[in-house]
Amino acid sequence: MMPILQNRRLIIFDWDGTLMDSISTICRCLAHAFAYAGLEDRGEAQYKEIIGLGLNDALAVLAPEADENLRERILEGYRHCFFGTPAAAMPLFPGVEETLSGLADAGYQLAVATGKARRGLDKVLTENPRLAALVSASRCADETRSKPDPLMLEELLDHYQLPPEAAVMVGDTVHDMEMAVAAGVLPIGVLCGVHDGSRLTQAGAQVCIPDPRFLLGKMD
Repeated sequence: MMPILQNRRLIIFDWDGTLMDSISTICRCLAHAFAYAGLEDRGEAQYKEIIGLGLNDALAVLAPEADENLRERILEGYRHCFFGTPAAAMPLFPGVEETLSGLADAGYQLAVATGKARRGLDKVLTENPRLAALVSASRCADETRSKPDPLMLEELLDHYQLPPEAAVMVGDTVHDMEMAVAAGVLPIGVLCGVHDGSRLTQAGAQVCIPDPRFLLGKMD
């Protein structure tokens, strides 16, 4: 077990790019959504920058000129692509189920804080029932405030009746790290997703690890 987890009771995970290898699928669905709405492709680099945000917040960055009707058209295209994507196209990272199972066996509470909408998280949890059974609470961007606002974490802390210093936030983006800092929760960056260690550290990460397996001290 990583020493940084000592005296912590709650481990909160981001989803995309942290537990699930879904970054390429999200970029593909965003490209589809912009084409569906008759708009120019923004490119993978821009799509990656907004991963972790709620879709409405993401569109405020990617298409600030879009009115409500056009934004809804983009969202419709995204949902059409995402919900038509087979589970095999979005695998969990290697060792994720075993890692979360080991953390649960060690007595940690496990939660998810994601930029996904509730419907999207429910889809991937249904497709990964073993992992779903280990997650005891979750918050999504469409039922609270989007990252990096700390409300998502504050609601999870209230749910478990824990202070911020009892929790860690594990994520792959600067949005995750900034949210954790704002909530007073310890930020841990993972390097298997969108942002590199330098950016995660600048955003507040106290430590960066290659992937979630390292929380258990497994280096292979």
